[in-house]
Amino acid sequence: METQVIAKPELAIKRKLASVYTPPAQPGFLGPDHTARAVIHTSFAQSDPFIVLMDDFLDKKDNEPVGGPHPHAGFETVSLLLEGEMGDAEHLMKGGDFQMMTAGSGIVHTESIDRQTRMRLLQLWLNLPKKDRWTTPRVQDITLEKVPKVIQPGLEIRLYSGSLAGISSPIQNYVPVIIADIHLESGVQTIQQLPASFNAFLYVIEGSVEIGEEHKPLKQNQVGWLDRFSEKAGSELKLTAGPSGARVVLYAGQPQNDPIVSYGPFIGDTESDIKGLYQAFRHGKMGHVTELPEAQRFTY
Repeated sequence: METQVIAKPELAIKRKLASVYTPPAQPGFLGPDHTARAVIHTSFAQSDPFIVLMDDFLDKKDNEPVGGPHPHAGFETVSLLLEGEMGDAEHLMKGGDFQMMTAGSGIVHTESIDRQTRMRLLQLWLNLPKKDRWTTPRVQDITLEKVPKVIQPGLEIRLYSGSLAGISSPIQNYVPVIIADIHLESGVQTIQQLPASFNAFLYVIEGSVEIGEEHKPLKQNQVGWLDRFSEKAGSELKLTAGPSGARVVLYAGQPQNDPIVSYGPFIGDTESDIKGLYQAFRHGKMGHVTELPEAQRFTY
C-alpha cells in the first residue's frame, strides 16, 4: 500500500521531467583514487543560474598530499559533503555539512588532503547576479545537526538553502536558490511547491524515484531536468520513491538571464574581466579564505 506524505496543496503548474542524463564517472584531478561526474552538461543558457556541478568521489589509500590552494572570483561555490570528512582541525566538514563560499571580487581557498580518507562531495558553481558579481567575499557554514529538516513517516527533507516544505534555511542568498537532500522510503510520495520560474533539476544519489503525474523514472546516478516556465506562479513537484526507496538532491534557482564568460577558476561578464582577475591573483591581491574577518564568516 502506497504511503503519501503531501505538502499543503495549491493551485499550481505540475512540473514534468524534461530530460534525463547519466553523467559518466571519469578520472579526477586528484589522482587514481579520485573519480568525478559532471552533473551539469548543458550550456549555461539552459542551466542558468547553475554553472557547474561536480560529483567527486575520493577513496584515498595513502598519505601523500593532493590538491592545494587556488583562486575563485565572480560566482559562489556551494559544497554539500555527502559522506566522509574534508578540511582540517580549523574547519572540518563532515557528512551532511554544507558550505556556501561567495568568491565575489576574489578569494583563495585550499582543498588539500594529506591522509587516507573516503569522501563524496557535490560542489556547485552558482552564478552571481551581474550587480553582485564583485561583491565582498564571505563564507557560510551549516552543520548537519543545524540544517532545517522535515521528518515525517517515510520522508526526511534536509533543507540547505531557500524555502521548501514549510521551512526555511538561514543561508543568505544573492540568487534565490533551493537546495534540498530528500530521503524517501519505498513507495512514499511527496508533493512540494516550487516557484514555476525556477530552473530545477534532481540528482539521484541512491535508489530510484518517479517524477510527476507521468511517473517518469529517474535512477541512481541520473540527472533529471524539469520543464521550464517564465511566469511568476507556483508549481508542484511530485516525487514517488521506487522499490528500494530514494535519496535525491534537488537544485532549483532563479535564472539571471545575463551571459557570462567562464575561464579556469573565474567567471566574469567580459573577457577583460577574466584578464583582470588573473592579474589580480598574480599580484597577490586576492586574500585567503582563512584571512576573512569575522564579519564575513557565518556559522549557523
